[in-house]
Amino acid sequence: MLDTKLLKNNINSIIDSLNSRNFDKTVLSKISILVKTRNENIQKLSLLQAEKNIISKKIPLEKDKSTLLKQANEIKEKIFMMEEKILLLKNELDILLPTIPNTPLENVPIGKDETDNVVISEFPEIGRGLVKVMKPHYEIGVDKNIIDFERAVKMSGTRFVIYKNEGSKLVRALTNFMLDTHTKNGYTEMSVPLLVNSNTMYGTGQLPKFEDDLFKVAKTDLWLISTAEIPLTNYHNNEIIDLTKPKLFCSFTPCFRSEAGSAGRDTKGIIRSHQFYKVEMVKISNKEDSINEFNKMVLDAENLLIALEIPYRKILLCTGDLGFSSKITYDLELWLPSEQRYREVSSISYFGDFQSRRSMIRYKDENEKINFAHTINGSGLAIDRVIAAILEQYQNDDGSIDIPKILIPYMMEVKKI
Repeated sequence: MLDTKLLKNNINSIIDSLNSRNFDKTVLSKISILVKTRNENIQKLSLLQAEKNIISKKIPLEKDKSTLLKQANEIKEKIFMMEEKILLLKNELDILLPTIPNTPLENVPIGKDETDNVVISEFPEIGRGLVKVMKPHYEIGVDKNIIDFERAVKMSGTRFVIYKNEGSKLVRALTNFMLDTHTKNGYTEMSVPLLVNSNTMYGTGQLPKFEDDLFKVAKTDLWLISTAEIPLTNYHNNEIIDLTKPKLFCSFTPCFRSEAGSAGRDTKGIIRSHQFYKVEMVKISNKEDSINEFNKMVLDAENLLIALEIPYRKILLCTGDLGFSSKITYDLELWLPSEQRYREVSSISYFGDFQSRRSMIRYKDENEKINFAHTINGSGLAIDRVIAAILEQYQNDDGSIDIPKILIPYMMEVKKI
């Protein structure tokens, strides 16, 4: 959530910043008026309360108290009316404020959509390079009896998958490899709830903006997580913590998304499912260390793809494609031979204090002043998409699939499927 002081004092610059995010500036103007009006009414309320206190002190000293009592009752009524007005303004703000996206950093390119994203670097020669068209992962996986779509659909419907045999082992191998790598880099591994309440969803910006993309448990205030970012970031919800050093967390979880609005897209295979697997990284930092920690997280994700020897490229998202809570985002896209294009496998974002204002995560600086923390998160990595790339990128002419060297110890020395 944006700082209301910024909305009050720098509304024009914020409107200019969010114009490039395709956000309705009339909403910002309305919020600016509401904030100004609320502050004016709070000042009036303060004056009325002071006047009431003065009269209250005079009443015991007067023999004829009727005039003062009448004045006190009139002021009391005005105070009540003013408090009601302030409450109504607050309620309006509470509805509008969570709908405003974060302001992008100055170095984020201006653009309307993903076509305006900028390729920062590309590594096409890693491993086998940009392999040409091979049998798609959803065909070779079925042929090898390591993926079962038919029975997943029978159980749960479309956009679900069952991994079996070496497929299931590959999920486990990738999970352990990624978690081992992250913990060696200083991340604390955590096993977190898959169901969280609305306040937790609100803390990282999933609610109310992305309600249609989430699965809610009927008759409860519990939601299935769409990413481990949600419980990891909220681990310190409503706390004041020591951020002399940043907090680094990682977790493997299933993730759940309704994929609202994606009808007809990626209907084949394991690229876009309702349930998928991901290792997530989260950092909670002080303001001074935050950008450096963000850049280090980008490298942490890149190094996984390098170790897996999968060609990839790094993309800087433009303002029009930036996530709701993000100030800057790099996407890592791996090469998918069957589609002859790059596909996103990790999205690493820096949020500034946007999320911590919603989740009330704070720290004391060297002057003992309380500040809102800065948060960072990234996929490290999306496991299903890595599996799709491995099944295609490491496919041989005879139909066998080599296991990436780094994963062989995690596959109980199995080198080929």
